[in-house]
Amino acid sequence: MRPPPAEALVLTAGLGTRLRPLTNVRAKPAIPVAGEPLVRRIIAWLVAEGVRDLVLNLHHLPDTLTRIVGDGADLSARVRYSWEQPVVLGSAGGPRLALPIIGADTFFIINGDTLTDVNLSALHKQHADSGAAVTLALVPNTEPHRYGGVRLGADGIVTGFVRRGPAAKGSCHFIGVQVATAEVFRSLQPGAPANSIGGVYDERIASRPGSIRGVVCDAAFWDVGTPADYVRTSQAFAGSTGSDVTIGRGTRIDRSSRVRRSILWDDVVVEGGCRVDGCIIADGVRVPAKSEYRDAILIAGPGGALVSSPVVAHQG
Repeated sequence: MRPPPAEALVLTAGLGTRLRPLTNVRAKPAIPVAGEPLVRRIIAWLVAEGVRDLVLNLHHLPDTLTRIVGDGADLSARVRYSWEQPVVLGSAGGPRLALPIIGADTFFIINGDTLTDVNLSALHKQHADSGAAVTLALVPNTEPHRYGGVRLGADGIVTGFVRRGPAAKGSCHFIGVQVATAEVFRSLQPGAPANSIGGVYDERIASRPGSIRGVVCDAAFWDVGTPADYVRTSQAFAGSTGSDVTIGRGTRIDRSSRVRRSILWDDVVVEGGCRVDGCIIADGVRVPAKSEYRDAILIAGPGGALVSSPVVAHQG
């Protein structure tokens, strides 16, 4: 049995529209989860699983990712980048463009906007044993009203994909980790947008039944799709600290202010006499003295002006 591949493509090019306005400040994989950028948590997990040769695809606010990841050396990884311009290429077009950089016939593809603890060696073993072209890591879909699903037939063969809602009841939930062979993407035109689910994989299911498979596991899964998801995930990872406030680098809170149940990114200043409760405050925001904010997203607008929007409005 060949060992699991050491190569992975981490999909970090997306626009993160449901997480706006936070993704107007950072690319979604760059947002801090309990003080550590999401993408660095993903890379640390991959390295612990023996996957160290990584490619990140870039499109939206790429500097917010390259600045915090660099070449990956401080995380014991080798990180290179696949640049997607002028448009984001999607979940199949992105891998196609990156194939020459990845340089492996079999590799992992990891969503850059979720966290999980999938056992990659076990996933790869089942992939290799089945002879599949693609193997998806799945869990039971306990929230079909929120997530689309994967339909499985005998022996883990994927028979189709369904949209969220009633059709997704009884399906499996794809948690953003897969093993793929390069030949699945080689027929695509480099630089042309294309999707895997809803595109290339559906065509494979029709033309080569059994080539797309799924493995149902008991892995944990944390989402940051919306601001409300982001708050829950950040709280889950900060739980061991005993504090309900996470604070980024260079952030300062005046002693006379009270901040609770909140996430403060880097270089935030909370002046005196403020009351901040249940807020997400993005990089570089200055909260004026004696301000009161509750359940709000605060970002720095043009000229440093403070822009506020409600967290609840973005639960989606």
